[in-house]
Amino acid sequence: MRVFLCLILIGLFSCGKIVKQEKIEMNWRRFDIDLPKGIEIYEGINYEIPLRSWAAVIDLNNPKIKIKILSSSDFDRRETPQQYLNNSINSRLILNGGFFINNQNPSKHVGLLKVAGFLEEGASPSVYRDGLRYFINRGAFGIMKNGSVDISWCSTKNDSLFIWDKPINNRPGHPFDSLSFKESEYWNPYYALHAGPVLINKGKIDVTVEEEVFFNTPVAGVQPRSAIGFTKNNKVVMMVVDGRQQISRGVYLEELAILMEQFECIEALNLDGGGSSAIVADGRLINKPSGRSSQREIRSAIGVFYHN
Repeated sequence: MRVFLCLILIGLFSCGKIVKQEKIEMNWRRFDIDLPKGIEIYEGINYEIPLRSWAAVIDLNNPKIKIKILSSSDFDRRETPQQYLNNSINSRLILNGGFFINNQNPSKHVGLLKVAGFLEEGASPSVYRDGLRYFINRGAFGIMKNGSVDISWCSTKNDSLFIWDKPINNRPGHPFDSLSFKESEYWNPYYALHAGPVLINKGKIDVTVEEEVFFNTPVAGVQPRSAIGFTKNNKVVMMVVDGRQQISRGVYLEELAILMEQFECIEALNLDGGGSSAIVADGRLINKPSGRSSQREIRSAIGVFYHN
């Protein structure tokens, strides 16, 4: 019986370490859905690994399209992606956002969260891992007031945001003992959130797991995933990869970066994953978060809006 189960679940969870893929063929195709011009969804499947993924490509060259970061206004500060969609006028697509502490009421966003110019949560200046304190400047996604987008390593100081062109050079067991703002620059996005790690930087895959101190956490393993990135021709890519199911095992961060690179992203950032990974469009859930048709309530989300 055990051998039989291993054959069914090979490459998934119970039969040894999952092999990290260096090349992934997804056979992307347009997903049949009713969305305005400039908002397209692609579905990709690889039956051998196996993987199933969806990528929304948003053309910011279309002046009718805007992207915003959303924060729950419910009493527990959590809403499902479908609720975000229903409660946001002119929203056409919702992707889950940053990490949050789910066992608090109200829930608390992990790291930076800035919505419509208001700083709801500052960056976490440091984290403890294996008894050591690591100062951090983790990856953040920002939207400027003119609608342009950016991804960079970010922290806050006195309610102001600052970014760096590289993360602190942390390594497991060898933390940096301070966060210097001398090499940073002031950053003033209208919307921003922390997640991480960064997946692609300046057009090259560069997954900064150790620098952002995500090592020895579930974030570094094979998981259902969400990510956001952008291309040099002003298109935003919003992706989910299903996991924890027979048709899709989930991905390592490096594999997620490969998938984002297939859409020509020059910058990309990992978002909250696991059961939070969900994309809602055209009034319905597109993927199956962790194999379920239900949606987890989340603290923040990224919305695509279309204004006629």
